[in-house]
Amino acid sequence: ALSGVDLHLPPGRKLALVGHNGSGKTTLIKLLARLYTPDQGRITLDGLPLQAWSLDALRARIGVIFQDFVRYQFTVGENIGVGAVEHLQDEERLDAASDKGMALPFIDELPERYGTQLGRWFMNGRELSIGQWQKIALSRAFMRTDAQLLVLDEPTAAMDAEAESLIFQRLADLSEDRMAILISHRFSTVRMADHIVVLDHGQVV
Repeated sequence: ALSGVDLHLPPGRKLALVGHNGSGKTTLIKLLARLYTPDQGRITLDGLPLQAWSLDALRARIGVIFQDFVRYQFTVGENIGVGAVEHLQDEERLDAASDKGMALPFIDELPERYGTQLGRWFMNGRELSIGQWQKIALSRAFMRTDAQLLVLDEPTAAMDAEAESLIFQRLADLSEDRMAILISHRFSTVRMADHIVVLDHGQVV
């Protein structure tokens, strides 16, 4: 899926990945998160190959939201809190993450705020719009305040351009001392990155 990709991302820099569907963008992200293992070459973090890291330690350092994010049939608080399970009951942290993910305004209008059941599997479950679900998923990624690497894989596809612009501006503010990787098809979004890498058929072009 990828061949000869050679990239270096220093802390505090933002990298945008651009390319047609199937060009290898999401595969690269899944390799970085160790969801896949490369059969050739290597990926290092802080100079250490990913395979040498403890999985728990590595994943604690990475905050990822994928385009095909999960809509958990949980409460609002659980949906967001699973981004950092050890802080599941920390309402201050939930508020901060929800604010960064732009979900806080509609959460405040829900009958039980973080205790509101989402989805239709359970009695009295509330269904959200696709854009609201996306903001919940974004908030989940922002729960990881210790993450050194933030990855947003087209996380705002269901939002309008203005909302996406606000989200990525917040990401820029949050990632001053962190690495960030953005995948988007909107030029207005990728323009804010320090580097733009174009992939085609698994290669950097």
